[in-house]
This record gives sequence, structure tokens and C-alpha cells, in this order.
Amino acid sequence: MASSRLKTSLGPLELDSVLIAASGTVGSVWEWAEIADVSKYGAAVAKSVSSEPWTGRPPPRMAPLATGMLNGIGIQNPGIDAWSQSMKPRIHKLKVPVWGSAVGGTPQEFAHVAGQLAITGVQAVEVNLSCPNLDGGEMFSFSAKASRDVVEAARESTEVPLGAKLSPNTPDVVAVASACVDAGVDFVILTNTAVGFGLSIAERRPLLSGGSGGYSGPGMKPLSMRCVYEVASALPDLPIVGCGGVTTGADVVEYLMAGASAVQMGTVHLSEPRAGTRVTKELIRVLDRLGAHAANDLVRDAVRS
Repeated sequence: MASSRLKTSLGPLELDSVLIAASGTVGSVWEWAEIADVSKYGAAVAKSVSSEPWTGRPPPRMAPLATGMLNGIGIQNPGIDAWSQSMKPRIHKLKVPVWGSAVGGTPQEFAHVAGQLAITGVQAVEVNLSCPNLDGGEMFSFSAKASRDVVEAARESTEVPLGAKLSPNTPDVVAVASACVDAGVDFVILTNTAVGFGLSIAERRPLLSGGSGGYSGPGMKPLSMRCVYEVASALPDLPIVGCGGVTTGADVVEYLMAGASAVQMGTVHLSEPRAGTRVTKELIRVLDRLGAHAANDLVRDAVRS
């Protein structure tokens, strides 16, 4: 069990830990739960799912870098109907609250997936606005209006708590976060991967079949923390989940101080699926060193008033 010192809240959600397993790094959760102590987490987010099956990009789709990694999987998934059929018997047996992640090409597709995720039994839905879905490859989260339209549609389809996951490449992340709030979101996740690129000198080709892809890993922390800090400063009542480059308990504390109420761990799970146990111990040691009774005591500690 996570320590009671790590409890937190995200709007209507009460979590037993500030740690959340990020979407795309723990499969549909049940696979990961077979080897990890999921009780160390306040929630785990299943991989994004769409209305119809998506085949994703051809290989190579993942590439390690000196610091972090690139991925261009293309959100391969079986579609919401098959996903729900597989998950419904499992979801209530897991020892961690499961969140769903909805993706689509139109607001209506997002709404359909969000509604079906809720019926399946997820405790919250992340609206993944930060993958290249629109014509020309533009992300929904690049536009306040496009983001608002998606969130409004998803909000109408379900009453479960709703979060919007934004990109660090969003030109005006505060404006987009504000639009999501106006549309009915309960919290935001800052951030998804950044757009990156790598190539193989020996093979004289890009590392990923699609060329550019999502960069993740320790190098993401300053990029995502900037978004957390700016949004927390501009929107003091908006609950925020920080995400990007978290590998240690000290990383979690930095995100909390920057304005996050909870923190997602992602890429670290690919090399260390049991990372939550270690990070929990480290986090408690940092709290002790700072003289903080609870993780919540540190939330927005460094945010300008």
C-alpha cells in the first residue's frame, strides 16, 4: 500500500498516491499488474484507444537514444469495442484505479470512446489531445477551439472525471488549458511527449519509419515542468497532473512544487516496470528531509502568487 502521506486529490478524484502510471507505458494495465506492485500508485492509465481499430505505423516504431527514447507507434489499438470486451471482466479485479485514454479524429469519435470507456468501468478518462490527428498532422492541443470542441463532446458523453492531455509543443498552453476548463474538463495532464527526430548514421535513415515521433525520457522534465508552472500560475484552481521525465522521488517533488497535484511516470516503466516501489521510498525520504508531513503540503510551493 502507498503511504497515507502520499494521498492527493484531483478535483472530484481522491487518490491514494500522487504517483500515476502514464498511458502507453503499462499496456492495458492488467499485463503490467502481473509483475508490478500497483498498490504504490494512485491510478494507472491504459493505452489510448480509438473508435475503430488502428493498425499504427510500420516498424521501426521505437528507438533508444543516449537520453530517453523516440516512439512513433501511431497508437496501435484494437478499437473500443474489442478493448472493452477484454477489459470489462478484469478492470474491477485490479488493485489500482484504472483510467482510460480516448483518442480520435473528430470530436464525435472522442465522445464515443469516452462514453464506452466509462461504461467499461474506468474511474476517469484522459482525452488525448496531443497526437497528430488533424489534417496536416496538427494536434488538437495546438488549438484552443479544437481542444474545446473535443472536450465539450466528451463531457456530454460521460459523467466520469475528465482530464485533457496536452502537448509541450502547444504554442499557448495556458490558453488551451483554459479552453479545456471552459469546456468541462476536471484536470489537465502536462504533458505528452515532445516532437522529436533521430537518425542512424550507419544506415543513413531516420530511426523511425514515420520520420519524426514522440520524444520521452529525462530530457522531457524541464519542458513539461515549464508547462506545469505556467498553467498553475495562470489558473490557480485547475488541478494538474505533471508528466515527463520522472525517474526519482526528487523529480516528483519538483513537479509538485511547480504546481502539480499528482505526477505520472511513463518511460521509466519500460526499463523498470516496478519503479513505483523505488520512487515511493525515495519520495518519502525527500518529504522527511524537507520536514513535510504530506506530499500535498508541497503542491504549488514554488508557484508565483
